Amino acid sequence: MTSSPDGGRLALNLMHFARALRAAGLPVGPGKLLQAIEAVEAVGLGNRTDFYWALHAVLVDRHDQSELFDQAFHIFWRNPDILKRMMAMMLPTVRTDAAPDRPEMAQRLAEALHGSGPDPEGPEKTEIELDATFTVSATERLQEKDFEKMTGAEMAQAKRLLTRLALPLAEVTTRRHRPDPGGPRLDPRGTLRRMLRSGGDLADLARKRRRTRPPPLVVLCDISGSMTRYSRMLLHFMHAVTNDRDRVHSFVFGTRLTNITRHLRHKDVDVALDAVSGAVADWSGGTRIGTALHAFNRHWARRVLGQGAVVLLITDGLDRDAGEGLAAEAERLHKSCRRLVWLNPLLRWEGFAPKSSGIRALLPHVDDFRAAHSLNSLAGLADALSREGPRRAPGLRRWVKEAAG
Repeated sequence: MTSSPDGGRLALNLMHFARALRAAGLPVGPGKLLQAIEAVEAVGLGNRTDFYWALHAVLVDRHDQSELFDQAFHIFWRNPDILKRMMAMMLPTVRTDAAPDRPEMAQRLAEALHGSGPDPEGPEKTEIELDATFTVSATERLQEKDFEKMTGAEMAQAKRLLTRLALPLAEVTTRRHRPDPGGPRLDPRGTLRRMLRSGGDLADLARKRRRTRPPPLVVLCDISGSMTRYSRMLLHFMHAVTNDRDRVHSFVFGTRLTNITRHLRHKDVDVALDAVSGAVADWSGGTRIGTALHAFNRHWARRVLGQGAVVLLITDGLDRDAGEGLAAEAERLHKSCRRLVWLNPLLRWEGFAPKSSGIRALLPHVDDFRAAHSLNSLAGLADALSREGPRRAPGLRRWVKEAAG
């Protein structure tokens, strides 16, 4: 960058912008800031679109970061004449009290931009604050809060809590046996071995009982545009579950199905999600649920649905194909697994009604229908799956009847 005053002012503005993005949750460090300055030097300041995409190419790593970057860009560089003003050596004013271009700005972005520049009213005042982040009441509020409404700090704390979330599935009986003195069945081989050890003399009869173990878990998560606000936290949930137990298979889908099981096995969640981002090509696009389930039933069902697998289907049910072929594929999936649980973020609304054709096609073929919008909803799922009960949830009949009507 040139050492002229122009370059210094431009670099200062880019530094404030990078700080705002980092405070809002994007991994923007000094190296990316230097790359952003070089990119702006390369494209120049004559075109706002070129300026936008130059910064986007350097500062955005994953598809799920694009919306946050877009909001931050249009708020920070709000004035449409800002590039001409920058060329005239005038600093942009960063304010967040006016309404942004988008109808609703993310709360964590507003919080980040509010502290991205110097305080125009004078020096900072020293304040004494009590940190109640980990008090019981604050934690309870966080557990009930919608993922969509969380600030950056709350999302970071929620992710830490998700790493400690276990998903204990009720154990199922297998065909294998284990020795048990009080078992209900005789063990002829075990009895013979006892007699051989005693030189052929009579020995006590050995007994055995069937082994039990948790069933396999299969997660199918929607990453389409309508699920963007929740897919990030749900991927953290999937990572925590994958690293908590064995025999977990994870898939994501938008317009196509992608197996991300291998990527989520990385212990470091950031490394895992970066690997997922590189493997998935249809982030924040349309949703073709029927096509995704067809691909799963055809290519993966026989491999991963053995031994009474439990399937978690995470989607809002808004299908671009209007539910075409979805009912048949959902029925086949339901018959192939031990239990099919549908997690839908839209269920958080009190006035929710199954009016979408995709929702109506799915509901008759699931065993449980639950919300997935907060830490409490995910904890409730863990509690429900840890208990052995009826295959179909008692409250599901009402939703199926409403969808049919």
